[in-house]
Amino acid sequence: MCVLFPLRVVTGLLFGLLVSPMLAGAAVAGPVEQALALQDASLVVSDGRRLLIAEEPDRLLVPASTMKLITALAAIERWGLKHRFETRFYLGRDGRLWVKGGGDPYLVSEELDQVVTALKAVGVRSVSGLGLDAQLFGTQVVIPGRSSSNNPYDAPVTALAVNFNTVSLLVSAGRVSSAEIQTPITPTAQRLGRGLGDGKHRINLVDGETALGHFGEVFKAKLQQGGLQVGGQVERGAVPQSAKLVYTHRSSQTLGQVVKNMLEYSTNFVANDLFLLLGEQGGRASMANAQQTIERWARQTFGWRDFRIEDGAGLSRGNRLSGRQMLEVLERLRPHLDLLPTQDNDANVRAKTGTLRGVSTYAGFVRRGRDWLPFSLMINQPVAYGFRLQVASALAQYSALRRN
Repeated sequence: MCVLFPLRVVTGLLFGLLVSPMLAGAAVAGPVEQALALQDASLVVSDGRRLLIAEEPDRLLVPASTMKLITALAAIERWGLKHRFETRFYLGRDGRLWVKGGGDPYLVSEELDQVVTALKAVGVRSVSGLGLDAQLFGTQVVIPGRSSSNNPYDAPVTALAVNFNTVSLLVSAGRVSSAEIQTPITPTAQRLGRGLGDGKHRINLVDGETALGHFGEVFKAKLQQGGLQVGGQVERGAVPQSAKLVYTHRSSQTLGQVVKNMLEYSTNFVANDLFLLLGEQGGRASMANAQQTIERWARQTFGWRDFRIEDGAGLSRGNRLSGRQMLEVLERLRPHLDLLPTQDNDANVRAKTGTLRGVSTYAGFVRRGRDWLPFSLMINQPVAYGFRLQVASALAQYSALRRN
């Protein structure tokens, strides 16, 4: 028999079992029952046609990084899995090489090596200077929920960025060097590394202006390593109308690969980069436009009324979604189930985690026999870090989900 919860009528009893199992003898609630007993939480499971567990299915809660599932779906439906982002290179009449950022989130050091090879192939041997055009996003993007820490997950977002706007550094006796053989050390990286303790560090580039300056330093070093002569200064601004397009670089990463990596590593930079691109209008993108665009898409796609989307990575505590809404997103993502991360030590779960202080979420699919059932767990109160994983694993065996 299919059992449809809620179980708020037995919450007090279940919570008593959780807190004082000795009082209940051998009867100790399992992970699913514990989740159902939480006060500030939602657990929803579906078989694709009906809800099998429906605990607070319409309660709006903070989704944290499970928001990336919505960003992933919107990006896939906008561009398709085979889409590749582009960066364009122009030569000005004065011989300056201009780089026009198109928001490629995977313009990493290895991609710049490919760019240098391609520029040489089209006859570029020397440039009088570099010009950087990052006007698509600007350099003052304010992301709701982003903090000022130097951690990689707090990296600024710019339309022209290298290595996700982070630097990997090795510090030894006060000497700062690059911790990546493919990335040259730059003056900006050395400055940011001063004061760090000995060892290996990955930190973010603080703000958009610093990030753009670092990009220019890395690209200049790459050109010189490739045998090109680079003179003059690095300028910032719009590509001159008289400049000639000499090369368009298409990322080696398809959108499918970008999304898969974003979900696996929960890369906030990539998620909000895609979020901004989804809101691009007339060659400009902003968080405000992106918020309006994604909310309009969600209303048109799902018919949602009550919800709030403030950023694409789930950093903002202003984001609000329900478990039922998350299941609708998952059903639409079902053809792309292979993009979701597999839970460690449990091949029966493919899902995305979300974590903020006092927020623990998990959304994806749990396998029962031949079926993959979508589930959403949103907990907006402190719990043990691994609890959500235990709940998901337990759902694969949970007897109350058995159907006729």
